[in-house]
Amino acid sequence: MRIRATAVFERVIYNCFVTDPSRPERPVLEMDALLRDGDADGPVLLPVPQFMALVGGPAVAEPMLRRLSAQGRVVRHQGVAHLSFPTWQPVADD
Repeated sequence: MRIRATAVFERVIYNCFVTDPSRPERPVLEMDALLRDGDADGPVLLPVPQFMALVGGPAVAEPMLRRLSAQGRVVRHQGVAHLSFPTWQPVADD
């Protein structure tokens, strides 16, 4: 699954959408957001509830989140579970 972030503030993704739904168990982050100092210093974080909505709901997301959590990709930030993207790909300007 390819997720394109369009709004990021202090490492947290506030707006995104799916560009390719294949392989949701392997989410890849594409960055198409204006980034200011501090917005991408460290892993970029997608709130777990937003990830659940992107993949089709809690029942679909639960097994993926268990595996991602075992890999250290689910972290807590400000009391909320987030999917961590330590790396991401910039979207090329067309």
